[in-house]
Amino acid sequence: QVQLVESGGGLVQAGGSLRLSCAASGRFASDNTLGWDRQAAGKQRESVAAVTSGGNINYADAVKGRFTISRDNVKNTVYLQMNSLKPEDTGTYYCSLKYQEQITEYEQWGQGTQVTVSS
Repeated sequence: QVQLVESGGGLVQAGGSLRLSCAASGRFASDNTLGWDRQAAGKQRESVAAVTSGGNINYADAVKGRFTISRDNVKNTVYLQMNSLKPEDTGTYYCSLKYQEQITEYEQWGQGTQVTVSS
């Protein structure tokens, strides 16, 4: 059973920084994508950033130049360094893990960590 455990959320003033971490454990394919999604109150969940086990990275346009995603394949941990935070970055941030086994695709999320940016 896969577990994703996030940490690092909190309250920060606009312009500040936070670093989120997510440790993945359990059984899953080594060829996978770890990422971060977020959901603001009353809005749909959206993808923020993702990194494959091969190192390919994608960012949402809204966070490009401010957020940096990275991963440690030995520790199965993904990080999200968030700089120059804005009030609109407020939301619950979910770690995600995507992988495929044979013909079945799997996607799982952690419990979420709250990020609140005050103006």
